[in-house]
Parts: sequence; structure tokens; C-alpha cells
Amino acid sequence: MSSEHELESKDLIAVIGERELVIGYRLLGINDTFLVSKDNNEAIKTIEMLFSSHKFAMIIASHFIRDSLPPLFKLKVEASLRPLVLFMPSLSGNMHEESLSSLAKRVLGINI
Repeated sequence: MSSEHELESKDLIAVIGERELVIGYRLLGINDTFLVSKDNNEAIKTIEMLFSSHKFAMIIASHFIRDSLPPLFKLKVEASLRPLVLFMPSLSGNMHEESLSSLAKRVLGINI
């Protein structure tokens, strides 16, 4: 077994967001979940901690967190491949989805 394969088997996923998002991923077996609300700075502190921990390969976060990030940190998060940060739209209210072409450009560095 190669060391690259061993690293991949230890990659972890973290989920941060509102109750509906977190519970869904807990049901899928993801243990590193963090429940935060929209009306405080806990979400920003938590995503900054997760991002800088270098423990996770992917962070799935509620879309409302993206809107509240400080501009420089938001640019850093959007440019990062490890951890890859994906923002999921809320299950209720207005959904602002990132287009497939902008997601491909951000994650893969290619234009579609």
C-alpha cells in the first residue's frame, strides 16, 4: 500500500451549519459536525478553527457562513484546495447557488 493511499484513507470531512444540514450529515456517518446559528460570531470562529487545524480534507458549511466571512479570509477559503470548502445552500429561504462553471474555475482552475 502506498503512502499516498494511506493519507487518503485518513482524510476527514467536517460539517458546520444549521441544524438541518448538520443532522443530515450525521445520519450519513460524519462525526465532525458543528451546529451554529446565523445570529452570532460562533460560525466564523468555528470555520476559522477548522480551516487552520489542517485536520480536514473537506469542510462543508452552510451558505450563510460564506456571506459573513471577513473579505480576506473569504478569498483564502475560496482559493483553498486543502481543505476544500464547499458552501451548501439553506434548505429554506432564498437559495443562491454557485454556478457549475464558477465552481469548476474555483476548485479545478479551469473554465467551462
